[in-house]
Amino acid sequence: MDGEQGSRGEAARWLDADERLTWLALVSVLVRLPSALDAQLQRDAGISNFEYQVMAGLSEAPGRTMRISELAALAEGSLPRMSQVIARLEKRGWVRRTPDPGDGRYTLAIMTDAGWAKIIEMAPGHVETVRRLIFDPLTKAQPRQLHDICRRIMRAIDPDDQCLDRLDRPSA
Repeated sequence: MDGEQGSRGEAARWLDADERLTWLALVSVLVRLPSALDAQLQRDAGISNFEYQVMAGLSEAPGRTMRISELAALAEGSLPRMSQVIARLEKRGWVRRTPDPGDGRYTLAIMTDAGWAKIIEMAPGHVETVRRLIFDPLTKAQPRQLHDICRRIMRAIDPDDQCLDRLDRPSA
């Protein structure tokens, strides 16, 4: 493979053995973690991890209300996907939609009292699963390292992503 060129005509920068093993480990986590989270949430609450993230985002928003477009960005989903998820959550009585009174071009998603009760019911099992899968296997220092690594990767992927601000650690 030495001497092969990348897509821009320069010599390809192949991964060394350690980088390759790290990359394969990361890919395994990226592929398997969503399925593991989905399995727990489907079993315990009958919803997907994405639906849970939408509910969690709404639960943390002021007044449990957010523009659907902002919620889509927060949950890393497209607007059409978010509209489908909101419709499913609406059918369950957990969310309702209303035009944004400040700007009618937007639609607000509002978590209902039933949705609030559902997220309170679901959160402990989900958090326990996250703790078991992510934090329990790590040493005391590794969560901070993992946070810093993920932030650096996200900055490389999209340096202008406004959602990265929510990942900043509070100042001491």
